[in-house]
Amino acid sequence: MNEVVQFIKEKEEEMIEVLRELVEMESPSRDKDLTDQISQKVAGLFEQLTGGQSSIILNQPFGNHIRGEWGEGEKQILLLAHFDTVWPKGTIETMPFTIKDGKAFGPGVFDMKGGLVQGLFALHALNQLARPLLHKVVFLFTSDEEIGSPTSRELIEKEAGYSEYVFVLEPGMTTEGAIKTARKGVGMFQLEIKGKPAHAGVDPEKGRSAIEEMAKQVSYLHSLTDFEKGTTVNVGKMEGGTTSNVVAAKANAEIDLRVKTEKEFARIVPLINSIESFMDGVEVHISGGINRPPLERTEEVVQLYKRAQGLAKKYLDIDLQEKETGGGSDGNFTAPFAPTIDGLGAVGDGAHASHEHLIIAEMTRRSALVAMLLMDLSQNNVKEEKQNGSNARFCSTNVNQ
Repeated sequence: MNEVVQFIKEKEEEMIEVLRELVEMESPSRDKDLTDQISQKVAGLFEQLTGGQSSIILNQPFGNHIRGEWGEGEKQILLLAHFDTVWPKGTIETMPFTIKDGKAFGPGVFDMKGGLVQGLFALHALNQLARPLLHKVVFLFTSDEEIGSPTSRELIEKEAGYSEYVFVLEPGMTTEGAIKTARKGVGMFQLEIKGKPAHAGVDPEKGRSAIEEMAKQVSYLHSLTDFEKGTTVNVGKMEGGTTSNVVAAKANAEIDLRVKTEKEFARIVPLINSIESFMDGVEVHISGGINRPPLERTEEVVQLYKRAQGLAKKYLDIDLQEKETGGGSDGNFTAPFAPTIDGLGAVGDGAHASHEHLIIAEMTRRSALVAMLLMDLSQNNVKEEKQNGSNARFCSTNVNQ
């Protein structure tokens, strides 16, 4: 294990240069030309650094995805990273890749090109040090995570279904780099209301205001929030009416739902889907549904985190913490299929913000952690199965290799 840590530590400058290349290749989610260019680059880097095989998964209307495969084995471990960013083309001109005070700045450096680079160098270390695993590793690089993974979700779920474990290389939580062992599930709904227009000054009594109805609906929807359960309902966008002297004929709103568990989805979604109008003569229509299932903090997830925590403490002197978050990621999609831990990527701050950055010193340490976790899980898992039977996926955390 110490050999892996030292090897990756010596690769810091090379990691920074690869990171620079990827950050300077802008990749906004909806720009297929740019995301296809970076997908080609990532595919080449995967083969160059890991010695594995990559394949380009052609995709429309967004960028192509990349599937990398390294090692052999009937069972697999899945790594997830996305190379698309929220930043529009041209951002690199006003927000260039820079290094200052031990931090790397630039669009997408933290979310999540840093984690992508760390994952590549974790496999690079295992390859160069001839540390084969008893699982094969599948590394998915996707192009549309920032817009909800509309074309990659099916691919992600398919690979997760084949996997024993999933590591998501999204950024860690806060500048401590905490692992994300729980993410809320996400529901997205659209509310449309049809009222009856009338002149607001001459005969307002003949109208039925869609905006008035919307106000009542917003109040009801927000009343469904239950902070003790971790459930939030938020009407984040609303439009309606035409001019101030017309009783509004139409209004619409976008609704965000967050829950911790599938059980809570089962309770709250019917309450949203069954809403009815408060006012006579007004039509209410609700559409949408669950966008991402929750990543629940199951016992298997806890044990996976504890393995990572033990390795981090023993070999890296890191007190690795865990946190939950209300934000979604592709880890939400894998959670129903295999034990998933998220936030194994960059340590820094400012995702989607102008001060986005990662801490350079943490790049090698987090990369080493991923490499060691792959080794520990693959080798010890097989030992445990031989000793205790195939149902003993987690028995104890062994960090003494």
